Amino acid sequence: MENELKVYRAKHDLTQEDLAREVGVTRQTINALETERYDPSLELAFKLAIHFDCAIEDLFSYEGA
Repeated sequence: MENELKVYRAKHDLTQEDLAREVGVTRQTINALETERYDPSLELAFKLAIHFDCAIEDLFSYEGA
């Protein structure tokens, strides 16, 4: 799943650690999301979208087969 998490985090001048603390996960989870090694749970996707005041679709896109 592709994402714009790093872009949104940079726009808000947040470190991975800052964002992780805000949404209740580890810095490693944020890193894994940004490098597309991990897909978020629906709950985490909602938390991130709420944090950045955007739609989930603005953060994450899925190009399925």
